[in-house]
Amino acid sequence: MKKKNTAKSTAILLAGSLAATLASQAAETPAPNKSGYNFFKPTPREHLRELSTDRPDKTESAYTVDAGHFQIESDIVSYSRDHDTSAGADTRVESWSIGAVNLKAGLLNWMDLQVVIDTYNRVSTDDKLNPPKVRQSGFGDITTRLKMNVWGNDGGSTALALMPFLKLPTNQDQLGNNAIEGGLIIPLAVELPAGWGMGLMTEFDSIQNSTDKDYHAEFINTVTFSHDLTEKLGFYVEFFSMVSSEAGAPWVGTVDLGLTYGVSKNLQLDAGINIGVTRSAEDINPFIGFAWRF
Repeated sequence: MKKKNTAKSTAILLAGSLAATLASQAAETPAPNKSGYNFFKPTPREHLRELSTDRPDKTESAYTVDAGHFQIESDIVSYSRDHDTSAGADTRVESWSIGAVNLKAGLLNWMDLQVVIDTYNRVSTDDKLNPPKVRQSGFGDITTRLKMNVWGNDGGSTALALMPFLKLPTNQDQLGNNAIEGGLIIPLAVELPAGWGMGLMTEFDSIQNSTDKDYHAEFINTVTFSHDLTEKLGFYVEFFSMVSSEAGAPWVGTVDLGLTYGVSKNLQLDAGINIGVTRSAEDINPFIGFAWRF
């Protein structure tokens, strides 16, 4: 009987040791080498990284779309309202944006190309001191962006990207300033303890002056914190700040809140609201949208 028990114990120990060894080897298995994939040689679907989007918060993602794949990120509808009473003014502005879309294409494992299109906008401006009410509607501007991941695309607790962009004045009905503008966005993603994630972004823009054809610099900084509530449902809270070097330009600040829902590995729904915390910011901006990868 003693020999049988000893043999049984030895078998259990060997099985446990083998299971531990296999688990250790699986954990140490390196990530697949995806450097050879490009737009014409797509990354296999089993090697796609987790879906990462530049929406719904204002902090851009540090991760790119996998090579040879596409991603559509869109506002289904976005509404904003602002009532300006500074310096004796009494102006109410309401705007609707329908179907604004960011079209993405993975060029290399570390680079994607983006085209942001303001598909349809409708703006109503009611200046009580200078009637009548002004209404504008039509197509907006187009912005092209190139996102280049510097590190962390396929592993690690941090990730950084560089995103140069150029805005082209394609708007109708004076919905823009009809100037070519551009800049550089630098997003950083950080994994925090207890399942939290943090995003940081710094942006440098070259913007045409409001009074002449010269240009000035604008500086945007954001910080966002996110956490999953369930396997599919997540939330975020964000602070957005924009300051301008143009004389007399006010500081713009908002607090942003939102939810994301992962319908599948390649489809995400979202909804949120941006709330102005400075006089120059829009008072309120609710929206709903989605992101789809294929």
